[in-house]
Amino acid sequence: MTPEELSAAIRGALQSAVDSGDLAVTVPDEVRVERPRNRDHGDWSTNVALQLAKGAGMNPRDLATTLAGRVADLAGVKAVDVAGPGFLNITLDAASAGELARSIVEAGEAYGRNESEAGHVINLEFISANPTGPLHLGHTRWAALGDAMARLLEASGAQVTSEYYINDAGAQMDKFAASVLARAKGEPTPEGGYPGEYVDDLAATALAARPDLVELPDTEALAVARQLAYAAQLADIKDTLTDFGVHFDVWFSEKELHDAGAVEQAVARLREQGHVFDRDGAVWLRTTDFTDDRDRVLIRANGEPTYFAADAAYYLSKKDRGFDEKVYLLGADHHGYINRLKAIAACAGDDPEHNIEVRIGQLVDLNGAKLSKRAGNIIELRDLISWIGTDAIRYSLARYPADSPLSLDGEELRKQTNDNPVFYVQYAHARTANVARLAAEDGVDRADGFDASLLTDPTEAALLAVLGDFPRVVAQAAHLREPHRVARYLEELAARFHKWYDTCRVRPTSTEQEVTDLHRTRLWLNDATRRVLANGLDLLGVSAPERM
Repeated sequence: MTPEELSAAIRGALQSAVDSGDLAVTVPDEVRVERPRNRDHGDWSTNVALQLAKGAGMNPRDLATTLAGRVADLAGVKAVDVAGPGFLNITLDAASAGELARSIVEAGEAYGRNESEAGHVINLEFISANPTGPLHLGHTRWAALGDAMARLLEASGAQVTSEYYINDAGAQMDKFAASVLARAKGEPTPEGGYPGEYVDDLAATALAARPDLVELPDTEALAVARQLAYAAQLADIKDTLTDFGVHFDVWFSEKELHDAGAVEQAVARLREQGHVFDRDGAVWLRTTDFTDDRDRVLIRANGEPTYFAADAAYYLSKKDRGFDEKVYLLGADHHGYINRLKAIAACAGDDPEHNIEVRIGQLVDLNGAKLSKRAGNIIELRDLISWIGTDAIRYSLARYPADSPLSLDGEELRKQTNDNPVFYVQYAHARTANVARLAAEDGVDRADGFDASLLTDPTEAALLAVLGDFPRVVAQAAHLREPHRVARYLEELAARFHKWYDTCRVRPTSTEQEVTDLHRTRLWLNDATRRVLANGLDLLGVSAPERM
């Protein structure tokens, strides 16, 4: 019995109690069941009696007691206990619990996927680093978490578009172009420019494409250097993210936003909403009406739009493209943006509590990492991939909440020991694959038999309970935007599997021993564990190796 089947069965028992007159309540569309923290409290627990007691005009324990008798009569239920103020703790019989193993294997990649976020249309923006240099450690946390969030939301039924906002307009791009052109001419880096050795590479790329670059008039040379270096640097960013397993559906250009007149159109639209005013020759947005600490300039007195104006135009672009929910994942130095972005949403006529969500990620410190030789003063993501590996970086960043500062040890992440969480989980998957290979050599074939009632060992009950919790964990992680819940779940699952592996054999103990349904059924359980480990790792963008 899967958690979904148990939920439906409890709902049926509730409806039966209502139909017979034992209860007078509105039966909910869904009854939530969860795995108790303490395994001594049963396989599953529900608080439905607590939720319905007020409407029924009953004490929660009395309602739970009334419902308990009907739940106890359900097929596959071994025992039901009323606990605390009115919880129902449910223990399944071995056959019913064990059926989950077959259900998981047959569901395959679909197991864990759910519809809890169905109907949500989400634009998820993350990283959005300036294309003026390589990606570095500061971008890496959101690369790992943002991509995992997108995977989780999609697995939970949401329509998700991952988006990278390319900051290819403004003063930083001018300094970038000037730095590349200076290197092409053999001149020092201009004040406030970019000094990294990678700029030499970009200058060489620009010269290879336009050998006459340094002979062009300054204005034209700057434009050409900017265009060629920008294209090369953006390609490097895309290649690095591909190596890191991160995909974006949309690469949105800030420059194109300006060139299309979207900033001016945004100001006009916000003025129509009644939130734009003129003062001291500048154009302002009255964001103080919506919790911001001060009003914001959209157009300076000299006629130049501010970054804030571009932010407003970009928000309206997302709104116009049909994204009901806009999620921004920003770095630790962007706390001041939260009220500003929410104020933009409110000025645009949206609900800041629904239509926009801003998440702040804290800083990451990685001991042992070396500054990039190319970039000079940063820890480059490409170097991290070469040093530690994509799997170890992504998993390690995903297993902690984004809002907590994080200090990691690079050499520890490289170790292949059980003290390294990513190795511990991946090794569990590789071990399940090895069990299946060896079982096949001994003639153990799942297709030859399955008897769930044989899974009676306590380690099997514990393993099945964790396996059954996977869809709930995925749904919760998606709703809360917290991939670390999946990582911690996988570590618990790996621990349960290793204990089961040490206790129960899938293969016969010798060539003389006959292969039985117990061996075959345990192979189903082994392969179910393998499937859930693989599905969970994939949600984090981490591979599931079959040999280690």
